[in-house]
Order: sequence, then structure tokens, then C-alpha cells
Amino acid sequence: MNAKPTFNWPYFLKHIAIIAVPVALQNLLTTTGSMVDTMMLASLGEKTVGAVGLCAQFSSLMFSGYWGFVGGGMLFFSQYWGAGDKDGINRSYGLTLAFMMGVAVLFSTLALAAPDFVMNIYTDKEEIQKIGITYLKIVGFAYPLQIFAMAVSALLRSIEQVRVPLYGGIASVIANCIFNYLLIFGKCGLPRMGAAGAALGTVFAGIVNLMVLFAFVLTKKLPFVLAFSRHFRWNRTFVRQYLLKCFPILCNEVLIGIGNMMINIVLGHQSEQAIAAVAVFRTLEGLIIAFFSGFSNAATVLVGKEVGAGRHETAFQRAWRLVYLCSGLIGTACLVLIGIHNPLLHAMGLKGESYRIGTGMLFIYSVAAVIRMGNWVQNDTYRSAGDAAFGSIMEITFMYLMVLPFVYGANYGFHAPFLLVFALCYADEPIRYIIMQRHMYSAKWIKPVSNAGLAAIREFRRKHKVKGR
Repeated sequence: MNAKPTFNWPYFLKHIAIIAVPVALQNLLTTTGSMVDTMMLASLGEKTVGAVGLCAQFSSLMFSGYWGFVGGGMLFFSQYWGAGDKDGINRSYGLTLAFMMGVAVLFSTLALAAPDFVMNIYTDKEEIQKIGITYLKIVGFAYPLQIFAMAVSALLRSIEQVRVPLYGGIASVIANCIFNYLLIFGKCGLPRMGAAGAALGTVFAGIVNLMVLFAFVLTKKLPFVLAFSRHFRWNRTFVRQYLLKCFPILCNEVLIGIGNMMINIVLGHQSEQAIAAVAVFRTLEGLIIAFFSGFSNAATVLVGKEVGAGRHETAFQRAWRLVYLCSGLIGTACLVLIGIHNPLLHAMGLKGESYRIGTGMLFIYSVAAVIRMGNWVQNDTYRSAGDAAFGSIMEITFMYLMVLPFVYGANYGFHAPFLLVFALCYADEPIRYIIMQRHMYSAKWIKPVSNAGLAAIREFRRKHKVKGR
């Protein structure tokens, strides 16, 4: 009788560290930079903090618009990387970049040409609107820079060159902090620009990020990024396959982005103290997401690469371990955040009622985040393995049939306390977690796109008794 093959824990943990730690550090640095920005803006008052925070929600909607193409692109990048298909990587990167820059142009145009329209959606407070309009008129120039850098970073991470985006992120955060300090407060002979200075600092930081990325690509002679002549060799079959995989992810990100915007509209029409608390909370939420994003990328690469190479059993064994490991570390990160929340919230300008609201939001989120991030990493795992639809359908369905009715009903129908309305934003997470876990162990989510993966899928499905395609 053959012994059951043991799971290679040393390799698994080592490569999680290699992929997840640099990504987590990069995002942690970015979030730390945002915290420093908020602390600088706090001296200008809660209205300024709230206005810039609402502008960040518009940026989050843009994120939803292009992240569907990032998720779809990384699915192809990682599987083609595992299969050694260089032409497939080049073509999928070119297509991903084209779609992402289309989103960049759209949101940049809205920010630059119609900032009053954007701010009117998010809040009815005129003073906050005026500050936000000034901010958007400048930060709109940063959007194409940020999205281009994101496309390059997604490709490099998928081919296991995770340190280069980290270096770009470090340079960007340092530049952002320096320029913000100089321009917000008018140091070294520069004009005192307030919130507009923070926006201009973001533009300069985006330029620095791209400069560093391309400097490393050129000096290290990294493949794919500069192979422009090979990026656009598409045919109808490839574009169709790409869009079929991206479409569920794109629908998920756009519809969830719109759903979150509708939630943020509710949160943005509360008291000025609540708006300031939400702005600070979103920045601190980024600390938790920074930890998560590293595992998300690790799941995409470590699972997607194995699926692309036809080693489906290894991909399956890695997937559920990633979910539980991520949840455990997210829980630890939340406990640390709770432990230091008192000085942190005060340093970011919250006091009195806004401090009380911010504290309540952090405690609620710390409970929800463990389950929420478990759902998130499972969804990213399914996507990297080729199943872009299941998690997307779950998330969209629960957002529009459960979360939005609960939030709007509680706020406008029952005039519930703000913290109860906020808690209802996460009401669907436990239910989705149970459904996502059942799908995880069914093994139905492994759907390769590479030739090597397709050649091995029948035997894997027979072993796990997976029926259908």
C-alpha cells in the first residue's frame, strides 16, 4: 500500500514569504503613507480629512473598474508562467494594459472635467464638497500613472519578481510624504496649498513609482514588460477567451464597486464627525488589507502556477491552507490595531464624538475582517485557477439582495444608530464563507487555460469525483 504523499510545508511557507511579504510590505508602506497624509491634513480640520477621504472613495470606485482586468490578467500571467508560455504572457499583458488604461482615461476625465458632479454624489456638505473639488482637479492626473504602475506590478508579481514593485512602492511612499509635507504646509519657499498640496504630492509620487519600476526593468533586463511588439498580437479566439475569464471578475468588481459607492453615499450623508471617522477608518482598514493583499498575490501565483503546469493536486492542497493561514494572520493584525487604536485615532485628528465613532468602527471591523478576508482570498484562489464566476456571483448576489437592503432600510427606514448601519455592511460575510468553503472542498474551481493544465485535468477530476466541465 502506497503511503499518502506528504504536503511540502517548508517549500509552501518559504514561497508564501517570498511572494506575500514583499507585497504586504509594499501595501503596508503605502497605507502608512496615507496615514501620514491624514495626520498632516488633520491639522487643517475634520472637514479637510473628510473631503480627502471621500475623494479616496472615488479612487476606490476606479480601483473596482480596473481590478477586474488585473484579476483576469493575473489568472493568465500565472498559468502561462507555470506552463512556460512566453507568447501567452505577452499577449495577455498587452490586452490587460489596454483595458486598464481605458479605465484610467475615464476616471481621470471625470476628476478633471466634472469634480463637482463627483463630490455631489458622495456628500451634501458644501464646505466638504469645495475642498474635494480642489483635490480632484489635481489628483486626476495621478490616475493614469497609478494604473500603469499597477499593470506592470501585477505582471512582475505573477512571474515571481515581487521585489521590484516593492522598491517602486517604497520610493513612491517616501516621495509622497516629502512632497506632501512641502506642499501642504508650504515649506522651503513653496506655497501653502493644503488639500491641493496633498493631491499634487500624489501626482509626483506616481511619477517616481513608474521611474523606479522601469529603471529596474531595464537594469535587470526583466522579460515581457518592454516587449511592446509582442503585446498586441491578439486574435479573435484569444480575445474571446480572455474576456470570458475577465467578464465575471469585471462584473464583480464594477458591481461591488457601485454597491460600495452606494454604501459610502449613506456614510457620507451622516454628521461631519462620522464622515471624518469614516475617512480615518478607511486609512486604517488599509493596514489590514495590506496583510491580506500579500496572501492574495501568493494564492494567485502559488495556485495559478501549479494549475497552469498541470499539477492540480498540489494547487488544491495549497489553496485551503492559504485561506486558513490568511485568516489567522488577519486576526492577529486586527488585535494589534485594537491595541494601539487610542493614540492612533487621536494622532489622525479624531476627538470627542468622531473618536467614539471611529473606535466603534474599528471594533466591528476587527470581528468581521477575519471572515471577510477569508472570503476574499478564496475568491482570488478560484480566479487564479480559472473559476472566475463562482465567487463573483456570490458576492454580487449578497451585496444587492442582502447588504444594500439592510443598510438602506436600517438608515432611512428605521433611522438606526450609525454603528449599527456600519455593522450591517458585513452581514453577508458569515453566510458566504460557508458557501465558499463548500466550493473549496468540491475541487470544481480548478479550470486551467494552458495546454499543460488541460492535459491533466481529466485525471484530477476523476480522483475528486468532479462531474461536468
